[in-house]
Amino acid sequence: MPRHPNYLPNGVIPAILLPFNDDLSIDERSFRSHIQDVAAAEGLSALTINAHSTEVASCTFEEQQRVLDIAQEEVGARLPIVNGIWADGSLEAARIARMATAGGASALLVFPPAPFTLQQSPEMALAHFKRIADSSDLPLIVFQYPLATGQGYPRGTLLKMCAEVPSIRAIKDWSGNVPQHEMHIRTLQNLARPVNVLTTHSAWLLSSLVLGCNGLLSGSGSVIADLQVQLFRAVQSNDLATARRLNDRIYPTARVFYAEPWADMHNRMKEALVLLGRLPRAVVRPPLVKITDAEIERIRLALIEAGLLGATERRNAA
Repeated sequence: MPRHPNYLPNGVIPAILLPFNDDLSIDERSFRSHIQDVAAAEGLSALTINAHSTEVASCTFEEQQRVLDIAQEEVGARLPIVNGIWADGSLEAARIARMATAGGASALLVFPPAPFTLQQSPEMALAHFKRIADSSDLPLIVFQYPLATGQGYPRGTLLKMCAEVPSIRAIKDWSGNVPQHEMHIRTLQNLARPVNVLTTHSAWLLSSLVLGCNGLLSGSGSVIADLQVQLFRAVQSNDLATARRLNDRIYPTARVFYAEPWADMHNRMKEALVLLGRLPRAVVRPPLVKITDAEIERIRLALIEAGLLGATERRNAA
């Protein structure tokens, strides 16, 4: 399988969605089309699979392997693939890491092991990441959750992880706290061995990027990858006027995608792609449930406001 051996996580990395059939099986045909659609955006650094956006918690090991195989077949020769590591135990995390490495992934996005993080010690976090690092030579991306969830890594723990696990090369920053987010950017990206901060604060993306993130990794990229690339480039070029104009287009989508409850964010993105004619249906796996017609209408209006959908297009979709 294709692999990009010198890949360093940075730039714009959409986290793509996973379409399902009405019987809840993976809709491989639509998935292939979706991958090609997102990957057509010029200027991407990579694509992420087997993450929140692909409903990884509801997928078996074999399904995750199949998702990776399909992504490699469709775009692996052109774009690096970041494969998520979602596992509550370190042994299973290492197993997934070995699978992803053998399957040609170019980086691993490591989710926190949920049952243990509320009482987590630095030693536990280190043991988890070291076991994964021992199972793969790929660069690791630490998924940094908000500290309030009990699943985020405190500053001291995060710095210890970066110092003792050399393959940690980036964090996906969902700290949800502006001062902490800025601290991550100023501290991690200026280490002796720099660790890139990839923002996933898509609800306030412009505000996050202007702090100096070296990239973004976001499920919104499954819908607006081209706008994210343009915004990232504008910020990198210090073109604030252009960045603000682009943010005005992105804002309506952020407003509806990241409304409460946040658990429905990727649900809403699927509905947006149905409205845009890019997916045939917006099926999600339980415990997620289909959103209401009223919310779908709010998404349609937001797409119109963002200039992504004509006012008379697909009014009765979904």
